[in-house]
Amino acid sequence: MHQKPDADAMGSSLGLFHFLQQLGHSATVISPTNWADWLKWMKGCEKVIDYELSPERGNSILDDADWVFCLDFNTLSRTRKMAGRLNDFRGTKILIDHHQQPQSESFAYGISDTSKSSTSEMVYDFIVAAGHDDKIDKDIAECLYAGVMADTGSFRFSSATAAVHRMVADLKDRGFDHSKIHENLFDNFLENRLRFTGYVLQSRMDIYYEYNAALISVPWKDLVKYQIKTGDTEGLVNYPLTIQGIKLAALIIDRDEEIKCSFRSKGNFDVNVFARTYFDGGGHSNAAGGRSTDSLEQTVQRFIRAMKENASQLQ
Repeated sequence: MHQKPDADAMGSSLGLFHFLQQLGHSATVISPTNWADWLKWMKGCEKVIDYELSPERGNSILDDADWVFCLDFNTLSRTRKMAGRLNDFRGTKILIDHHQQPQSESFAYGISDTSKSSTSEMVYDFIVAAGHDDKIDKDIAECLYAGVMADTGSFRFSSATAAVHRMVADLKDRGFDHSKIHENLFDNFLENRLRFTGYVLQSRMDIYYEYNAALISVPWKDLVKYQIKTGDTEGLVNYPLTIQGIKLAALIIDRDEEIKCSFRSKGNFDVNVFARTYFDGGGHSNAAGGRSTDSLEQTVQRFIRAMKENASQLQ
């Protein structure tokens, strides 16, 4: 899965893991980095290897592997320090992903389908198309539901097609409690995260009404002050889109080692193109990410310039 995995990356990976185990394969899940505490409820998460923490163990597993399924990322660079090892992997790399412009030459097999809501939906399709839907048990259903629910914004995004709802109905028939999964993903934080969110919205958010855009910029000292951990800023970029008229929302965070950027949009403003053009990133047309090696202040100024250059599309 990609670095700093979200619910779809972890859910699709663990869903496929449980399925492959049922077929008798020896399977291991590797994450390039650590992951949020609110993902640890998923069955099998305790067995996932943090490559950044245990590179020798991860490399040993890769050396012995025949196949590597690459889930929820379109380019090897999204696996951070694993990218070199994956590039040199001697076995077969198989892509299952739904992001635009995949690095297709790096994979022997697979599919990148941008019409799909999530990689979790694609893993479900893969299992069903293989004729093994009878192997979708409660553990697989929980993992895949978590991924598709999170990536569709609790089914409010346009990607939540009729096929997604049919998938959810089928998974519900497997007997899992969907309300418990919502609690695990959205009601499972510490007090400091809520206070951090309130502070950031009050003190770190700028609204540019003339461009129908909003920006949240967070310095490193804020992360330290509120003891923010991996996953605690998930969803923060979506808040400005709740403001009437805002079409573009950006979140720029100083992570100390680099500047991370998240972009969200409404309507036909393509943040995938925006992120690729200005911030060495990419993703989906309404949700994308990027990065910067400049300072936080310089990156903010770059965003403002980019916003003004796209004024005709935003207004």
